[in-house]
Amino acid sequence: MYYSIAIDGPAGAGKSTIAKRIAEQLQFIYVDTGAMYRAMAIYFLDHAICPEEEAAINEACESVKVSITYEDGVQQVILNGENVTGRLRREEVGTMASKTSVYPAVRKKLVELQREIARENNVIMDGRDIGTCVLPDAVLKIYLTASVDARAKRRYDELTAKGEQADYDVIAKDIRERDERDMNREFSPLRKADDAVLVDSSNMTIEEVVSCVSRLFEERK
Repeated sequence: MYYSIAIDGPAGAGKSTIAKRIAEQLQFIYVDTGAMYRAMAIYFLDHAICPEEEAAINEACESVKVSITYEDGVQQVILNGENVTGRLRREEVGTMASKTSVYPAVRKKLVELQREIARENNVIMDGRDIGTCVLPDAVLKIYLTASVDARAKRRYDELTAKGEQADYDVIAKDIRERDERDMNREFSPLRKADDAVLVDSSNMTIEEVVSCVSRLFEERK
């Protein structure tokens, strides 16, 4: 029997950070589903496909192969044979991923791969619809959220720490717009699963969130 943990929530809530910590602690495979959508977004950007061109995106999906490998325990995302891990966190990639993930063709292609991984491994996945769509039978579902201000500050601090230019107001505006798109899209909108545990990390440290999720998993397994 394999265990699955699903972590859903809005952009910037800390899902990937928490999921990686939990995966390391439990020796689970961490599947960053958002990175898979970002990889597809890179393909669209590189081929000058606009996010509004649904027909072109649907056609492009047939030519996209996204896979996950691990090097020294670190997840690598491969797009059509090319390692694109280093490009995944760029702002334009995140924006494109949010806009194109609304299309059924994009989601269908990646959900199939994500479910296949979960059937064969103990996994923890984070994303927008893991508990509601991808892994509806996960042993533990977490809805991890935080205020817009908290999320914008974290992203601002992350970018400035790397020496990149950042505008807090622009980041906050982008987060609000992404929340709106994710929550109101027709196909698999972002929402809390009925049996998910709500965790608001606005005033919590990473260690506190990890401890909370670990305790919940031990209670349910």
